[in-house]
Amino acid sequence: MANQYCTIVDSPIGELSIFADDDFVNKITFKKTDASGLTENKVTKLAGLQLAEYFEGKRQSFNLPISQSGTDFQQIVWQELTTIKYGTTISYLQFSTQLNNVLAIRAIAAANGKNDLAIIIPCHRVIGSNGKLVGYAGELWRKQWLLDHEREISQQGQMTLRF
Repeated sequence: MANQYCTIVDSPIGELSIFADDDFVNKITFKKTDASGLTENKVTKLAGLQLAEYFEGKRQSFNLPISQSGTDFQQIVWQELTTIKYGTTISYLQFSTQLNNVLAIRAIAAANGKNDLAIIIPCHRVIGSNGKLVGYAGELWRKQWLLDHEREISQQGQMTLRF
């Protein structure tokens, strides 16, 4: 079994656990996980640094060695998610059209939901066709926060009025 490492990062939307093996970040999650006995390595530290820069508004893309297990179809969906521009959203219908597979919209949504690399692979940028926030493993309030944060930093406008 490969070595496992973990870095815990505090963020404005809760604690993030970053898991990696010797070479790749494998999982980033908001879920409380048992990381006892795991230490940090250069990969988890780099991911923690880049996520901190993201939350500070200093980073809009990530340059990390990543690897997550999934089918060929899931890998295609996850790779395509990385092409969604910072500060923008796309509907599941638009996303399935972009993948040239409109009939697979539910499979695409399911693959999106199995993404284990929160924020790094920006599944939070995919929304319902009616413009509503739908499905996010990190809870919808976090999805809303991430989208508002990116729009504010990128000067793309606000999703909600702030008083």
